[in-house]
Amino acid sequence: MSNLTKKSLLAAGIIAASGSAFAAEVSAGVQLAEKQEIVRNNGAEVQSLDPHKIEGVPENNITRDLMEGLANNSPDGSIVPGVAESWDNKDAKVWIFHLRKDAKWSNGKPVTAQDFVYSWQRLVDPRTASPYASYLQYAHVENVDAIIAGKKDKSTLGVQAIDDHTFQVTLTEPVPYLVEMTPHYAMKPVYQAAVEKFGEKWTLPANYVGNGAYKLKDWVVNEHIVLERNPEYWDNAKTIINKVTFLPISSEVTDVNRYRTGEIDMTSSMPIELFQKLKKEIPYEVQVAPHLCTYFYEINNLQAPVTDQRVREALKLALDRDIITHKVKNQGDLPAYSLTPPYTKGITITPPEWAGWTQEKRNQVAKKLLADAGYGPAKPLTFSLLYNTSDSNKKLAIAAASIWKKNLGVDVKLVNQEWKTFLDSRHQGNYNVASAGWCADYNEPSSFLNMMLSSSSNNTAHYKSAEFDRLMAGALTAKTEQQRAELYQKDETQLDKDSAIVPVYHNVSARLVKPYVGGYSGKDPLANVYDKNLYIIKH
Repeated sequence: MSNLTKKSLLAAGIIAASGSAFAAEVSAGVQLAEKQEIVRNNGAEVQSLDPHKIEGVPENNITRDLMEGLANNSPDGSIVPGVAESWDNKDAKVWIFHLRKDAKWSNGKPVTAQDFVYSWQRLVDPRTASPYASYLQYAHVENVDAIIAGKKDKSTLGVQAIDDHTFQVTLTEPVPYLVEMTPHYAMKPVYQAAVEKFGEKWTLPANYVGNGAYKLKDWVVNEHIVLERNPEYWDNAKTIINKVTFLPISSEVTDVNRYRTGEIDMTSSMPIELFQKLKKEIPYEVQVAPHLCTYFYEINNLQAPVTDQRVREALKLALDRDIITHKVKNQGDLPAYSLTPPYTKGITITPPEWAGWTQEKRNQVAKKLLADAGYGPAKPLTFSLLYNTSDSNKKLAIAAASIWKKNLGVDVKLVNQEWKTFLDSRHQGNYNVASAGWCADYNEPSSFLNMMLSSSSNNTAHYKSAEFDRLMAGALTAKTEQQRAELYQKDETQLDKDSAIVPVYHNVSARLVKPYVGGYSGKDPLANVYDKNLYIIKH
């Protein structure tokens, strides 16, 4: 381990200090390493590098470097300009984004408003089949519902290039948080000429054209993805890291082992069984921060036996969150009784009544519900629990199955799948119950609740509730923030009434970061890490 002092760690941005700068700005007195390269574990092989074909954290980590949207997130999570230098709006329904004239693609061509028009139209085009097509529905862009339903052409989408550097977005409802939504990969531009020339193969390194701080140099499936600095990027002068290597290691233990041998500079997460040990041995390298994420068990509301609300409620009540959160995981997470974390801006969560019951009472009620649904010792409930490859997910699934067996007498079959197959199974509805995590795309309750809308392309629980949809529609037209917050709470109450999911815990972000990695703040509640903000300190 490097002998950096706590003072130099503070100066380098490893330990959070007040205030954070955007882009890599090195504090006075910090010497940079001659070799500015970083190796990060990404936790899985990516689904794709096409921003309109992805839906997960591993993909987001890489496309954040390769592509830039209208705005970015600063290290503390606030919104800062990206391709757009500034923006203004009329009644939060008509938005004008003024694009910087020095924004370029990695091939040197200018980034224009027409690029955003093309890209947003492509996102919602039914032929694209984007898992995040609903994102523009969440933004209530004009005509988006009809386009996704195949009733209108994508050219009718409420986006327009006023000129090369002026992008206009017209909404059907006022969305005051629209700019907060724009850093998300769904709203990022793709290079039309590359997409049309190469089709699905435009994401290969030889064909990839991006507009972010880095460009795609190499991609060997299940081995690594390598990025290198994009000299055409408008803010390249402030970029310090020259090369970023992402590894697709799904085992958290292997991740840590390779970190401790010096092969990896930043892990993707922390293994359950090593967390407390590492906190004692290398406390300055353990980075833990609140994260706008919820871990839950997703219930397929279309597949028996969990189509029965009594069965879903029994599973929700009988899962002992305290054991899962404080004994199995034990990383500082918060037991969850809602989909939306209570520290999300714009909501005050009122826990459901059962959150105040003892686990014994929850188990009693759960057993009666199962008996009413026709299950018991003579006919035990049997279902499958699907999880994607990960040491932590496996341990959590084993623990959950054991708890449900003990508290309810049910039989749970564990099913493991690789990341891409796991995502497809959930979309196709080929599961009973699945491990799931949802991390906010922006800091507002709708970023969680929108995924449960009947029409959402993210709704892999296949949950349908006219009342939930009505309440969400009402939140958009609420006159005050207080009224909107109350409607969001009613939505949470509706989800709980239907037992649409089994909330488990609200996450913290926990990973290992080498002391010589400067610029890492850990202060963004969305946990976005832009590699252009980092630098390697001499060590």
